[in-house]
Amino acid sequence: MDTTKTEERTDDTKADEAKAATGTTEADGTSEAAEADGKKPSGAEVDADTPLGADADEEDGEEAADTEAAPAAATGSVASGAGSVVAAGLGLASLTGTWVGTVLAERQTLLGQIKLQTGKATDQIATVYGAPWHTHALVNAIFALLAVVVAGLVLLRPRPTWMRAVAWGGLALGVLGLIVSAGMYFDLFASMPTLPKAGAGTPGS
Repeated sequence: MDTTKTEERTDDTKADEAKAATGTTEADGTSEAAEADGKKPSGAEVDADTPLGADADEEDGEEAADTEAAPAAATGSVASGAGSVVAAGLGLASLTGTWVGTVLAERQTLLGQIKLQTGKATDQIATVYGAPWHTHALVNAIFALLAVVVAGLVLLRPRPTWMRAVAWGGLALGVLGLIVSAGMYFDLFASMPTLPKAGAGTPGS
């Protein structure tokens, strides 16, 4: 009887140990699974927190910014190139004269003749010759000043080499045009003609 009970107890003990071992294995598996779940890549958490379309929106925004910047840069280059050419043309016109200056000088000549005929002016040379000459010089000076201003605006920012070269040429022509115009206006290159005094060339006077 004792032997039988001892065997039964031994069997119960073995069964309990087997169950305990099985439970430990299951617990270990559960803990490993939990650890495996806890060690998810950080990218998964980032993806869960970050909106799905955020990266796409950022890329679209960068592409849109690049697309808008390209036409703006092209427009700026065209405007700068046109400005440099205009500056050179204005500087050249200030030296060679313009149609506007010629027309205004002729108008001033006509006004001088009218003044002489009506007796409103007594100095014929200053009225018919000096006033138109000074008017022409003044118009040339305006064109020269415009050339200097436009060239200066182009040279304020970094530009391609050819634009800077043309702008520097326009600036040099504008400065030279200002010098020439000032000389014309103030009679620095040649004095105003004068009439000889009455009786100066009479023999025996």
